[in-house]
This record gives sequence, C-alpha cells and structure tokens, in this order.
Amino acid sequence: MKAVIQCGGKGTRLRPYTMVLPKPLMPVASKPVLELLLSWLRRNNIRDVYITTGYLGHLIKSFCKDGEQWNLRIRYTEEREPLGTIGPLCMLKDELDEPFMVINGDVLTDLSLSSFAEYHRRQGNLVTVATKLRRTKTEFGVIEQTGGRIKSFKEKPVLTNLVSMGIYCMDPGVLSYIPMGLPFGFDDLILCLLAEGVPTGTFLHDGLWLDIGRIEDFQTAQSLEWDEQSPAFEEVAVVA
Repeated sequence: MKAVIQCGGKGTRLRPYTMVLPKPLMPVASKPVLELLLSWLRRNNIRDVYITTGYLGHLIKSFCKDGEQWNLRIRYTEEREPLGTIGPLCMLKDELDEPFMVINGDVLTDLSLSSFAEYHRRQGNLVTVATKLRRTKTEFGVIEQTGGRIKSFKEKPVLTNLVSMGIYCMDPGVLSYIPMGLPFGFDDLILCLLAEGVPTGTFLHDGLWLDIGRIEDFQTAQSLEWDEQSPAFEEVAVVA
C-alpha cells in the first residue's frame, strides 16, 4: 500500500518555532517527528511514500532525500500555492491507483495500518477516517437556558468527542472529487461525499495518538520514552 504524508502546512500553532523549521521536522526527543512517522510506516510494511511539500519544503527534501535510510521509496510533490489538506492529492492522480493512506505530517500513533486497511476493505467505504475519543476540558462555565432563564450550569465541563486522527484510508475513486489546482480541505471532501451519499466510515483507535501541532501534545511527546525496537512503532512508555 502507498502512503501520502501531508507536509505542506505552515505550522502556525507552533510558532515561533516553525518560522525556522517546518512542523514535520520539529524534534521529539532526539528525532524529528517525520523520522518517527517514516519509521512507523516502514514497520507497518509501507514501502512507497509520497510527501507533499510547500512551506520550507526544501528542508524536508534535504532531510528525507529518497528514503533509502528507512528502506523506503520517497517521492515529492510541491505546492506553488497552498492547496489545503487534501488538494495536493490532485497531483498524484496517476500514481494512486489502489487503496492508499493519507497521513498528516504531525501525528504520532501506534495504529496498526494493516488492521485499519482491512477494516476499510471490509466496510466498502470510499474513505475511512481513523478516529480517537478525546476528552476536552472547556475553559468556561457552560449555561443552558430557556427564555432567558438559567436551567442548568456546569463549571468548565469535560466534553468527550470522536475526533479525526488525521489518518485516512482512501480508494482511488475519491480523486475524482478533488479539484485540480484549487485549495481543498478534508472538511470540503467529507461534506462533498456526504452530500453525494458516498460511503464514508470511521475506525476507532484506542491506543496512542498525539497531534504534534498542538502545544500540549508536543510537550507530552517530549515526556515519553521511544523504544526503537518496537515491531509496530517506536513504542511508547511514560518515563517515571
């Protein structure tokens, strides 16, 4: 299976650090996020990788080169103008001729890609989204009211939501929904598929997932110990 890693974003949530380094090259312990991500793909038996680049893309190309150091074959696309999170796939229409993975370049996870891909195949979806239950503490007291009178009050409640992990399994047919050369995000794609009644699904992951673009997750990643001998990923254990 082929994988596309989206690395064209500007990483605004991690500024000022990302003014000199693209987000995928931000260090976690002693290694860039992208290196950990590529090692995880290799351990999940991925061989062919496409990296979409834009902002500071020359640094990503200089670091990864052709992927030989990870026993991968890496090729690149380059955005002259930002194309959003899904738009860059339009440049790979001739390459993605079988089910493929699309992965944000700022995630760390122990998700089994073989289990994910098999689930996608069995369900018959055009797109399957890897998801995680995430608990979020709101910053404000939440009021419910009717006709201007308070009915209930919760002080900074914790909400649980099913969120996208930024990892997707897609069939090649999805490429026909992606416009050529125009900004197009994953939200645009999902809304388009839902409007057309195209089968889309979710795959719930109960293991590790960190979104390095969030300051909190980036800091959490620094407090973890990364074991390079893990068969599935750089296995993680909290440092005592």
